[in-house]
Amino acid sequence: MTQPAPAPPPFAAVVPLYAAGFTTAFGAHSIAAGLGAESGPGGLGLNLFALGVLLALYDLAEVFLKPLFGSLADRLGPKPVVVGGLVAFAAASLVGVFVQAPWALAVARLGQGAAASAFSPASSASVARLAGPLTGRYFGRYGSWKGIGYAIGPLLGAAALYLGGFPLLFGVLSLVAAAVAVWVAAAMPRLEPLARRRYTVADLARQIGDRSFLGPTLVLAAATGSLGAAVGFLPALAAQSGLSTAAAIAAVTVVAIASSLVQPRVGALRDAGRLTDTRGILLGLGLIVVGALVGAAGATAGTAAAAVAVYAAALLVGAGIGLATPLAFAHLADATPAERMGRTMGSAEIGREAGDAGGPLLVGAVAAGAGLGWGLAALAGAVALAGLAAPRARSHAQD
Repeated sequence: MTQPAPAPPPFAAVVPLYAAGFTTAFGAHSIAAGLGAESGPGGLGLNLFALGVLLALYDLAEVFLKPLFGSLADRLGPKPVVVGGLVAFAAASLVGVFVQAPWALAVARLGQGAAASAFSPASSASVARLAGPLTGRYFGRYGSWKGIGYAIGPLLGAAALYLGGFPLLFGVLSLVAAAVAVWVAAAMPRLEPLARRRYTVADLARQIGDRSFLGPTLVLAAATGSLGAAVGFLPALAAQSGLSTAAAIAAVTVVAIASSLVQPRVGALRDAGRLTDTRGILLGLGLIVVGALVGAAGATAGTAAAAVAVYAAALLVGAGIGLATPLAFAHLADATPAERMGRTMGSAEIGREAGDAGGPLLVGAVAAGAGLGWGLAALAGAVALAGLAAPRARSHAQD
């Protein structure tokens, strides 16, 4: 007999979490796209490796701190961790308002990354607990809101850089984070901590080695690393090809819009049993590989061909990220007991943020020695290898 469909959580309960996801995407990628577009001699004067380091700092902070804050969310409940992280993000952004030297931008990005380490895994854990069996659908929507942040962030970043430089951009980020912190405090329901059994180091080792954890985590690392590299280096490739700052940053918007449009549909197909995790993830990673290779080819083409290659690469990479990301998150959430959802999401994001840091570093290091085209080709190779870790097929029809 057909069971009635599970009731979705109230809109007011999840939309503040979507706003928190929007904030981290808006903050991270408006700055990253601006750094890429303004990295040349007429701007910050950064070489490609220095650009890669600045892009990676945000994520390096998250690598070390997300498991800590994920466990804290399990102990205290996720809401205070989300609110506290947003407040800290607003405070860290103020550094870039008053000092614009490269070292100050590095400090601001490091502080923003540390703050996002708190509210990002706590938000993911909250989405998983509120979604119940509809993890694909709600992680798709959560990822879509992040995609809106990726899309609007670079555009507003370009406008802020034009109107007031990095001080105005960091000021806007501080205000947005503060406003969302107030919204979450007022509207998000408090999710009480759940009873947990004591976990040993051996338990943690078994969890990390299990394919249901390791597979989705490596996929998230590959997808997020591709996003981090695309956000910084597609604008750099566009600028290298003679495009304006606005046109260069618009490439990031194409990545974000493609990802944002794909994710909700992918999540719904997954929950309806019409798309398996393995098939969708492999297709998504394959699109990223093709997109990176298109960008690599564009690095050696003439100006007009390079411009076409930049936007084609952005479309393919964005669609691939939109396919792989919600499926990996939903697979991970379905395999995790609710009482340790925060810890698991935080631990998984060690790999995810290592990828986000490693993607720009890989492209920057190879590009510094062999050119940007080879850097993007190296990214394609790394993503292709990640496909070997795709989780086993799983169908999620609602009976």
